[in-house]
Amino acid sequence: MRTVYLNGEFVPRASARVSVDDRGFLFADGVYEVTPAYGGRFFRFERHMARMRRGLAELRIDYDPAPLADVHERLLAANALADEPISVVYVQVTRGAAPRGHAFPATPPRPTVYAFAKPFKREESEAWEQGYHAATVPDRRWARCDIKAIALLPNCLAMQAAVEAGCTDALFVKDGVAIEGAHNNFFAVIHGTVVTHPATQHILHGITREYVLELCHDLGLPVELRPIRLEELWQADEAFFTGTTSDVRPTVGVDGRTIGDGKPGPITRRLMEAFVKGVEREVAAAPLV
Repeated sequence: MRTVYLNGEFVPRASARVSVDDRGFLFADGVYEVTPAYGGRFFRFERHMARMRRGLAELRIDYDPAPLADVHERLLAANALADEPISVVYVQVTRGAAPRGHAFPATPPRPTVYAFAKPFKREESEAWEQGYHAATVPDRRWARCDIKAIALLPNCLAMQAAVEAGCTDALFVKDGVAIEGAHNNFFAVIHGTVVTHPATQHILHGITREYVLELCHDLGLPVELRPIRLEELWQADEAFFTGTTSDVRPTVGVDGRTIGDGKPGPITRRLMEAFVKGVEREVAAAPLV
């Protein structure tokens, strides 16, 4: 992360400066994306940018993310990550700097665009084989979780609660329904069927989630898009989280209760194997951004 991108320039991270009047700082008024690269080639870059465009439109921030393709490539090169097995690029766009006021500024400011790249290490196989644990937390987020907004305080509090409980993941629960993780989507295998919450405004429409659903179709696995009630979860065969920095992560316990036989299940294994092979195949065929 020695070189970052800020408002049209590639600068040393230590010298990057954002105005104290920036609405991202004052109001969390912005969106972000995290896109993975494998050996210097990005996985489903256009889908990440399409989600960012949608979020920008929903928040009425006038910014075209088209230049970000070049930014992503140059950040990998500037930080010697082009040959890294896995890396990620984080990009954030806020409405910009303006005198503090809840309504949008009468004259729209120039959006603030910040991005950085860093290496990412996949979970060790030994840890994956043991599986991971999650803690449930009440879902107190705003009603538009489908927008990848930078207002993540409820997510941070949820993850802190999970860490203090000795868990890897936080699972948001609302009205008795297991919805999604604090930074990833959630699946359960119930009577052999892969179940996950439908893509409504109550969850983030994850790129990895979407890909895993495609893999389920390819593997002939039955799928149901519906809410998962907690009483079902306690009887589930398997459970797992998906996300850019989670891949397909097996959950063997929730709130101290064992899921299935307490080990990563066969469907989770098939999906992780298919995920790794599929990503490798797709990025090998993809052009540089």
